[in-house]
Amino acid sequence: MMKNLILYYSRKEENYAGGSIIRLEKGNTERVAEAIQQAVGGDLFELETVKSYAVGYDQCIAEAKAELQENARPQLKRYWKSLDGYGNVFVCGPCWWGTFPCAVFSQIERLDFTGKRVFPVMTHEGSGLGRCEQDLKALCTGAVLGEGLAVLGSRAAESGEQIAQWARKAVNNS
Repeated sequence: MMKNLILYYSRKEENYAGGSIIRLEKGNTERVAEAIQQAVGGDLFELETVKSYAVGYDQCIAEAKAELQENARPQLKRYWKSLDGYGNVFVCGPCWWGTFPCAVFSQIERLDFTGKRVFPVMTHEGSGLGRCEQDLKALCTGAVLGEGLAVLGSRAAESGEQIAQWARKAVNNS
């Protein structure tokens, strides 16, 4: 059986949910990543930026937009070093401007994905997977891109069974 790695970026603090700004103690994507780990096992690795994004939602999304326009790669506090021994890599993040936060790209551009199966996972409030699949396909050279999962962020806490079913199917089809 192939080992699983779950890489994720998640936002705590102010988030958009169902038309309102709410404050989260635990980010939606973190909940989804934990549900994947609980369903199929594997190593969980949180991507954390050295320079934090603004606590306020509106300022945070403005910062995220500027990073995307500049093709920025924010520095992370730590990086996952190698995919040796892993067959499946779940790449999880919120949908910011149609794709992953640039912090996700900071990590994945440092790894060799040759022969790995990569599964995009995105929390969103209406954007689905956006263009994250295309972005991963371009950046994860040599990988096979598996079926992605889009989870409505405001329902992440109650979507555990849906997430588990998808994750089990993903790794069993590897």
